[in-house]
Amino acid sequence: MNYYLATHPEVAPKLLTRFEPWMPLFFSEGSIGGDIERVPLAGIRAFYDLPSVIGAAALDSHPQTLAEVGQFEEPRGSNGIAIAAQLTQNGNPLFLINPHTSFYFRGEAHVVSEQGLNAYGGVTWGQFFIYQGFNERTGWMHTSTRLDFMDEFLEEVLERDGVLVYRYGDVFKRVTQIQETLNYRDGQTLKARTVTLNRTHHGPITGESGGHWVATAMNWDPVPALIQSFVRTKQQGLAGFQEMMAIRRNSSNNTVYADADNNIAYFHGNFVPRRDPAFDYSQPVPGANPATDWQGVHELEELVYVINPVNGWVQNCNSTPFTAAGAESPDPSNYPVYMAPDAENFRGIHAVNLLKQSQNWTLESLLEAAYDSYLPGFEQLIPGLVAAVAEADVVSPEVQAAAEVLAAWDRRSSVDSVAMTLAHFYGLQYLAMGERPDGLSEMALINYFGTGSEPSERILVLMRTLNDLTQRYGDWRQPWGEVNRLQRLTGDILQPHDDERTSLAIGFGSGRWGALASFGAKRFAGTEKLYGASGNSFVAVVEFGETVRAKSLLAGGQSGDPTSSHFFDQAGLYAEGEFKDVAYYREAVLARAQSIYQPGGERAMHPKVTEVAQQGAQLD
Repeated sequence: MNYYLATHPEVAPKLLTRFEPWMPLFFSEGSIGGDIERVPLAGIRAFYDLPSVIGAAALDSHPQTLAEVGQFEEPRGSNGIAIAAQLTQNGNPLFLINPHTSFYFRGEAHVVSEQGLNAYGGVTWGQFFIYQGFNERTGWMHTSTRLDFMDEFLEEVLERDGVLVYRYGDVFKRVTQIQETLNYRDGQTLKARTVTLNRTHHGPITGESGGHWVATAMNWDPVPALIQSFVRTKQQGLAGFQEMMAIRRNSSNNTVYADADNNIAYFHGNFVPRRDPAFDYSQPVPGANPATDWQGVHELEELVYVINPVNGWVQNCNSTPFTAAGAESPDPSNYPVYMAPDAENFRGIHAVNLLKQSQNWTLESLLEAAYDSYLPGFEQLIPGLVAAVAEADVVSPEVQAAAEVLAAWDRRSSVDSVAMTLAHFYGLQYLAMGERPDGLSEMALINYFGTGSEPSERILVLMRTLNDLTQRYGDWRQPWGEVNRLQRLTGDILQPHDDERTSLAIGFGSGRWGALASFGAKRFAGTEKLYGASGNSFVAVVEFGETVRAKSLLAGGQSGDPTSSHFFDQAGLYAEGEFKDVAYYREAVLARAQSIYQPGGERAMHPKVTEVAQQGAQLD
């Protein structure tokens, strides 16, 4: 990157003009929202009085505490599936890599060292390791975990003899204070502000709650996490992979695993602090009580995992680990609650239904399963509505017509399905306005709206849905593909969208309803149509045999440059679910290469590539 900037003076970086080797330490696991990103910025801003430094307007809507994060947002996460050889047609293990992230954030890369490293897969910006991918012998897929790997401690802080101290049992400890000078821009002026940062032995102070200072505890040691992320990509079998997992610094991820020796596995979490189960760590705990302290980190064998279950498959879709291998899944009674609080979700149910009692899998049929259009999230919600309309004394003709469309629906999403449009907006409308009992997960709540709510409420929600669709589109009878679109106009991280500009119809549904091929779409400023912003990003299926075979696909394209031919060249394939063959071995790479480039050297165009390939020479 430094060489590129030095030789391309026309490129003007927005911030960093030189890249340093220590920078990856600030973003070490590859996840885009796993640990430090979850610390609420609004709490930091308020505690340290930083509106002019961070920007108050941008943070006003942010949650103040961890407990407020992620309430009923569009589901994000990933799917991973491993299938053992005994269930496959070719007698080779199969593997699905299906991260659900912000579109265009996870690119596709192939990293080769000529000294044993030959890893292919999805990467996160700023990383030098393959985050979710495979080499010739092993495959690894991360799904975001819901287990508790971060905690907040409420500290009793007071001043004694001009020194800040905090209570810890029967003693007082001194608050550690560090002064940092922050440079920031105010208009065109560069200013500086010195801030005194505070921390206790639990972690840095990140806010205040009820008169207590809030200290955030998490894995604050990034070097082992970075090592773990890199050495993962070079493992050649299960023993080495478990040795890598024993580093236990991958804090925000679960891991689905498969290898060429026909081992499959699922590991729920990795960095799991040992706690006293008498306390509820889903809420801030009293830091003054020494019993709330973390007691080290759980050993790998103490975590929730399953290796080579007799059913021949494992899966995780950000769901409970206790259905990861069907009837062969771990027993929840063997683990503390904080180790696996993850609820079941409709994607997990969908995956298990496709996998149980299945056989003769191929690479192609695994792709078909990954894009199966059935939506289990509507199994109770829609029949409950249809029943309410049928039992009502009087309903309007429009309500009756809509109920008939939904009654005839097979609960599969497609671009031409009017029922999919109705069901999607009906479900969102119910989540927004429905009376909800306390303590229900989103999946349980959606099912409650179909089975436990008042029938009159269901009809009212449908009426509001029809009115809204009619006002927005002129008629509620909208095929799903007319509303649900994919569009990429610029290279911006936060994409603008425009109903008047070209976009593609997408038949996939939201992961909220159980779509494995998740397409998280929403309205943007000035739009009436929905545009995908997250979900299937990099997707790959892998077959391990004498050689490795794989297919992959990106949402949109690899390049962030709108003038590049690769800016949106995979969008059509994405819309149709058509995958490209991965060029994993050198001869395949050279056969399709259009140019070869090495920093400090001249770019070689296609004729030179062909010559190199024919000679069978090794590239520098």
